[in-house]
Amino acid sequence: MKALVYHGPGIKSLDERPKPALAAATDAIVRVTRTTICGTDLHILKGDVPTCEPGRVLGHEGVGVVEDVGAAVSTFKPGDRVLISCISSCGKCEACRRGMYSHCATGGWILGHKIDGTQAEYVRIPHADTSLYPIPADVEEEALVMLSDILPTGFECGVLNGRVQPGSTVAIVGAGPVGLAALLTAQFYAPAQIVMIDRDAHRLEIARTFGASACIDIARTEAVAEIMRLTDGAGVDCAVEAVGVPATFELCQQIVAAGGTIANVGVHGVKADLHLESLWDRNISITTRLVDTVSTPMLLKTVRAGRLQPKQLITHRFTLARALDAYDTFGRAAETNALKVIIEI
Repeated sequence: MKALVYHGPGIKSLDERPKPALAAATDAIVRVTRTTICGTDLHILKGDVPTCEPGRVLGHEGVGVVEDVGAAVSTFKPGDRVLISCISSCGKCEACRRGMYSHCATGGWILGHKIDGTQAEYVRIPHADTSLYPIPADVEEEALVMLSDILPTGFECGVLNGRVQPGSTVAIVGAGPVGLAALLTAQFYAPAQIVMIDRDAHRLEIARTFGASACIDIARTEAVAEIMRLTDGAGVDCAVEAVGVPATFELCQQIVAAGGTIANVGVHGVKADLHLESLWDRNISITTRLVDTVSTPMLLKTVRAGRLQPKQLITHRFTLARALDAYDTFGRAAETNALKVIIEI
């Protein structure tokens, strides 16, 4: 089968790899029909995730059709259309019983990280019963690719961890796909303001159409001063860090209000400073989280009801044969205006 393989920092290729086989009774083999590229894949290629070893098939998002199942799989059968969760969970270990599926003793974020992932014609899914979701007949597959990772990530790590409430003020630093997912799902809670901060004018314009109450282009405007103007000098109740670089984490520290929350979503590959000399008396909370995908069933219902339209995040489409072009387009988002790319297989 064809698969997109990581060969070390900065090196990737579309290779011929053996089709995966069942390794445990709880496994399923899924024929991937659509997948996508995540910012985390770019972090891997930069060398920010040393736990991902060369030779790994990348990708942790996608939809497909069940090809085969192990003897212990009871929820799915060959031919079923399924949504692949970016997090694999056994549902039985201590972490899973606490709802922290990302810390599953035998799962967590393993697809495209510790085991071969979804940017391939086929993928092996451990713990299939609790790591796949059936696709309703009346829901478009392409839109559901966004539910593998970015929508639950933006919602759980940004909105829920950020304690967004009715009437609160929210700033989302980073108008990439996950930041925009946080913008879309923050509106479930009717905050008074949602301010998007980025340096990409095109992405900020998209954010306006998605419901942002204000947008700040940091290439043209001093972000801290503008946030203080918009909040009458108080700062924001929730600052969502959705980039993963030191400068944006420091910006969140500068704009959070007393009693507020900094919700870190970004993948940080280098040290970021925490300015306790300025924050020690501010009653703020800082949250970190790897998405657990506990919200996926709820998000699936909102998509099915038409209350959430994740397809609007898709900007480009490629075939698997053009996966390297897809990476080039996604990696140069400022030039190509890419948000999420779909790779059809």
